[in-house]
Amino acid sequence: MPGIGPRTAQRLALHLLRQPEYKIRLFSEALLNAKSQVGQCKTCFHLTAGEQCEICLNKQRNQELICVVSESRDLLALERTREYKGLYHVIGGLISPMDGIGPEMLEISSLIKRVDKANIKEVILALTPSIEGDTTSLYVGRLLKPFTKVTRIAYGLPVGSELEYADEVTLSRALEGRRDLD
Repeated sequence: MPGIGPRTAQRLALHLLRQPEYKIRLFSEALLNAKSQVGQCKTCFHLTAGEQCEICLNKQRNQELICVVSESRDLLALERTREYKGLYHVIGGLISPMDGIGPEMLEISSLIKRVDKANIKEVILALTPSIEGDTTSLYVGRLLKPFTKVTRIAYGLPVGSELEYADEVTLSRALEGRRDLD
């Protein structure tokens, strides 16, 4: 499983093997239920058990602001900050010709339609700082420019890191994303 190393996988497997059979059955039923009941929001494509997710249904959120993310895990990371109060759009990956992933395989056309129909004042691109993320940001940005303001999150150094250990791209982006001191 992604994010689980060999030692953690071994610990999990050993823990499960020590459980009584009824607990294993309950666990497997819970997994099967989650798989059958969880789908995508018809508006933003985030994971949900209903037609629309809680974020899209929440009228307290800024309805004129959309943050574009690659996957639901990115949305969840942004939500943990408790700073962003707008809506989201999960495109379902990044453009990667090497992996055979083109724009038509992602939820980009639905984003364009959504921005065109609604009164969206700004779209924030929050995609991974990689070749694929940059390519996707450029592509989506060009398509959205005629409809609304398009911005991209700043990239830079993580808190607590040392400058000497940062790579050149990270340092370049940190310099590009600089702002005035208050």
